[in-house]
Amino acid sequence: MDTPICDFVRHYAEGNPLRLHMPGHKGKAFLGTESLDITEITGADSLYEADGIIKKSEENASFLFGCATYYATEGSSQCIRAMLYLAMLHAQSQGKKPIIAAGRNAHKAFVSAAVLLDIEVAWLFAAQENGYLSCNISPMELEHFLSRAEEKPTAVYITSPDYLGAMADVRGIAQVCKKHGILLLVDNAHGAYLRFLPASLFPIDLGADLCCSSAHKTLPVLTGGAYLHLSKAMQECFFAQVRAAMVLFGSTSPSYLILQSLDAANPYMAEQRERLKAFIPKVEVLKQELVAAGYSLCGTEPMKITIAAKKRGYTGMALSELLARDNLICEFADKDYLVLMPTPEIKEDGLKKLKEAMECIPQKAVLHETPPVLPIPERVLPLRKAALSLWEMLPTEACEGRILATPTVACPPAVPILVCGERIDKNAMACFRYYGVEECAVVSEIDKENR
Repeated sequence: MDTPICDFVRHYAEGNPLRLHMPGHKGKAFLGTESLDITEITGADSLYEADGIIKKSEENASFLFGCATYYATEGSSQCIRAMLYLAMLHAQSQGKKPIIAAGRNAHKAFVSAAVLLDIEVAWLFAAQENGYLSCNISPMELEHFLSRAEEKPTAVYITSPDYLGAMADVRGIAQVCKKHGILLLVDNAHGAYLRFLPASLFPIDLGADLCCSSAHKTLPVLTGGAYLHLSKAMQECFFAQVRAAMVLFGSTSPSYLILQSLDAANPYMAEQRERLKAFIPKVEVLKQELVAAGYSLCGTEPMKITIAAKKRGYTGMALSELLARDNLICEFADKDYLVLMPTPEIKEDGLKKLKEAMECIPQKAVLHETPPVLPIPERVLPLRKAALSLWEMLPTEACEGRILATPTVACPPAVPILVCGERIDKNAMACFRYYGVEECAVVSEIDKENR
């Protein structure tokens, strides 16, 4: 498989031209990658009007994913916003207002997109959860929700895999959505590799209409590289609008370093199925060895190892610190969980090093502190009205009874406990304390019009 973007840029750099164009480094080495960092010069194509080398590279990616695939250089966040824009257009085409039923563990990029597009969100709460990072809605729960809804949503939005490695029944949920004539949107940010498993678990293959994948999370791609995927039906409906959806939320100066990284990943992905076929069983063996050593694991995602830390006698943060002493750096840790994300690039030696380090951590008495019950919040203001109101930042302890203006959540995991317009009640306060949220942005008391 060819790499047209990489080939063009390398050829350009090798010519040692006098660069009378952006960027300002003019190809001179400061970090060492500058010679390959260019802008939309003649022949380099343009991401949002692609008809040359970028279009050819996206066609290569589309072939590999088996569906229409578009590049993003600003992560899945850009693609999530584009998905909501397309869902909004879909609602308009049916003469309806846009409503999206969304799993409560949605990334904050989903919340900001709903705010900017003035989309109404009906939140879905799963019966069984592992804290605020999971919301594994079952097809039966979705069917019950849709059957009782006074006004059917335009689309259902779920996150699968989630941050803890829980995977939704995308095929079953897609069948429910099709029965009710609504779209299924999937945040597949953590699952770009799922298409290349021996049996694909890629959301589009399972019936989703739109999904995003963060290439940089699980593929050898620079941070920010991502894909927007459309099913065949969606591609036919929105062929002319997709790039407009991406540019609406994207920079007009997309990184050519990231574009080259996405381009270079195509030959890699062409061989990924065999690579994963060899590596995933080794990850599974490691998981079994960790269980045999007394660790408790959760999640079903093949390429994620999530440790329920307290059953070992530690917090996730404490386990993370112990691993860091051996120069093993985790993806995420909180009071309850430690999340590790191996890929074939760490090789069998990396798995062995992890196993040895984990087995050296002694078992301690189980920690019995449990997370507080997540709130079923009272919505006081619409998302958009709250997010665009005057706000003030206050210590969390001073916020009970106030209305959240905008979530103040770090990334990772970028999943809000409360969202804009919801009242901060006692349950929310308990969650904020437990998860270390020290400040909240609340609707200002001065903003009487919004109250």
